[in-house]
Amino acid sequence: MRYQGRDGLRAVAIRSLTVAALFVSGAALFVSGAFAADRASTSYAAAKLILAAHRDQLPAELRNPEESKWLAWSRREDRAIRARLAQGDLDSVVNLLLYGTSFTKQPRIRMEALTEASKSGLLRARVDDLVAGIRNPGENERLLFVQHLVRNQGIDPDSSEAGRFLYNNLLRVIKERRELVSRARKAAPASLLDRASLFDNRGVSLDTGIIADFSIDQTLRDLKQRGVLREGQIGRVAVVGPGLDFADKNEDSAYDYYPEQTVQPFAIFDSLIRLGLAKTNEISLSVLDISPRVIEHVEQARERARKNRGYVLQLPRDAGRPWPEDLIAYWRSFGDRIGSTVSPIRPPDIFPGLETRAIEVRPQVVLACEPLDLDIILQRLDKTFDLIVATNIFVYYDAFEQSLALENAGAMLNPGGLLLTNDSLPAVPGGSMRLGGVIKASLDAVGWYVNSPRAR
Repeated sequence: MRYQGRDGLRAVAIRSLTVAALFVSGAALFVSGAFAADRASTSYAAAKLILAAHRDQLPAELRNPEESKWLAWSRREDRAIRARLAQGDLDSVVNLLLYGTSFTKQPRIRMEALTEASKSGLLRARVDDLVAGIRNPGENERLLFVQHLVRNQGIDPDSSEAGRFLYNNLLRVIKERRELVSRARKAAPASLLDRASLFDNRGVSLDTGIIADFSIDQTLRDLKQRGVLREGQIGRVAVVGPGLDFADKNEDSAYDYYPEQTVQPFAIFDSLIRLGLAKTNEISLSVLDISPRVIEHVEQARERARKNRGYVLQLPRDAGRPWPEDLIAYWRSFGDRIGSTVSPIRPPDIFPGLETRAIEVRPQVVLACEPLDLDIILQRLDKTFDLIVATNIFVYYDAFEQSLALENAGAMLNPGGLLLTNDSLPAVPGGSMRLGGVIKASLDAVGWYVNSPRAR
């Protein structure tokens, strides 16, 4: 293997994470300024219950807490959380390196086949092809992003250092995944939702996929059947961290032959209308995220919608992958309440068994989706919602941070409003939120937390 060296890996990783963190933090501050009036940091008064409930697990800076300590810690923690986006971006670059098809004709590499790929020269060929791609990216937005990311590490894409950086970044991810597997084996889940905060020290990734949307659709259907949700009840919705389809970490759903897209806001919009829980012209959806990339992506879609241009979603499905029948039915009907079917982009020949669909979301639906910069762990908006959805988000945080997020969600919910999530969140005694129940969907479990004044 050509690009090696433990000391080189450590130096490149530290330098790259530091520079990327500064870049993302600066961008986040720039974007968030536009929405500062809509949000507030969690006050010490609001945090006191949570600090008391987690007093034995608090960070050292919050031992014997008081207001000045809380304010100083929360400001530092917000910056630290946003900086984790940089490492998440670096993780996504690894996914692109292994599974991307837009910059190379080489076969894709599964993580478990890396050793053989290294010996055969396949890994080296893909690294070289990705370097060539970022040197001449054309209009490929993923390659343009990687080029931008590499340059913000202080590395010239035309230099040999670019290849070393990409390779060393891969080594970092391999090491982290091994550690994650070890942690997962030691963890003993206490419930269907408990994933033991497995990612609480990792980068925050923007991965997204249709499986979580399917689970939310099933959960909404179940809650309606139980009478927890009623016809036309939902008017204001928030989606926390919907993600951006850049390059998934799972080869079975990692595609880069179509433009980047965000799916979850439109998936939830579609489900609410189909189930009769909301009316098309009476629903607004807030996209809450700390990623400047996600916020900019949604705002650009809104700009196009103002010119009466829809938002096209590409929906590939590997026919050789065993999907449950109800998931296939969901995929086939996805989007029919918010848009119309259009011709999908043809996938590369490397995907012979890929079925494809494409939906053009109506401009008025896109305009009903508003992006807002919000750190759900430490901030809350001055508006309220009937429903908040957050999937594959809270696994990135520890129990203390999860409790903070739960109470911030409660502060943004109308009485009786629900938070749906596939992670277990520790409610605190006297807090505003309680677990209403857990619904076992076909492929996941989703908990519904209710804003209950009786819990206070």
